[in-house]
Amino acid sequence: MLAKRIIPCLDIKDGRTVKGVNFVGLRDAGDPVELAQRYAEEGADELVFLDITATKEKRKTLIELVEKISRHIDIPFTVGGGIGSVDEIADLLHAGADKVSLNSAIVRNPDLINEASQQFGSQCIVAAVDAKHTGDEWTVFISGGSKNTGKDALRWIEEVEERGAGEILLTSMDRDGTKSGFDLDLLAAVNDIISIPVIASGGAGTIQHCIDAIEQGHADAVLAASIFHFSEIEIETLKQELNKANIPVRQTT
Repeated sequence: MLAKRIIPCLDIKDGRTVKGVNFVGLRDAGDPVELAQRYAEEGADELVFLDITATKEKRKTLIELVEKISRHIDIPFTVGGGIGSVDEIADLLHAGADKVSLNSAIVRNPDLINEASQQFGSQCIVAAVDAKHTGDEWTVFISGGSKNTGKDALRWIEEVEERGAGEILLTSMDRDGTKSGFDLDLLAAVNDIISIPVIASGGAGTIQHCIDAIEQGHADAVLAASIFHFSEIEIETLKQELNKANIPVRQTT
């Protein structure tokens, strides 16, 4: 079994790290550069930076902040928010990102996945899917969770893999910020139909939640925000407990 990854997430609004519940009620969580540096030093395997209002505000991701963060960390760094073209992807990779996370833009223009994966390699392209339980299925939402696309999330995830995405960042909107645990049914359903790695997002509140996401949801990585931002769980402690559960992780130095 490949080592499972622990990934802190920086949701950025107005240049600050924020965190809410179910994509609303945002509160300040600190300076993104300081948090990024702290997580790198504490043993995070990767870092995700999401400019959560860029799409709704119809502007580009904050390039200068991406550059600043990349200078302070030495771990893989994924950037998302307001990215709509291969040129913008190139700018972010040049600014220090290792991967880009695409969400609203690829729903509106699925060919962007093909173009981006062909130009930069599928390993650079993360398809972010914000899914909400509606009726008997999960539906895709875009624009920071504010717009229901009506798309079936499982069918959409199959399509983005076929088009060349190298990884799925799967967020349960129902669980986001609730600390009630990941949506294990959603994770398992997605992992049953695709072969690329899946990052579990939305609902982390305890160490056991992270273990469950990997053991029951078959996630390749666990992403969390609040539990790390507010020091409720230390990355080193989480990795130690995953080890005890016979889940392979990269050791902190």
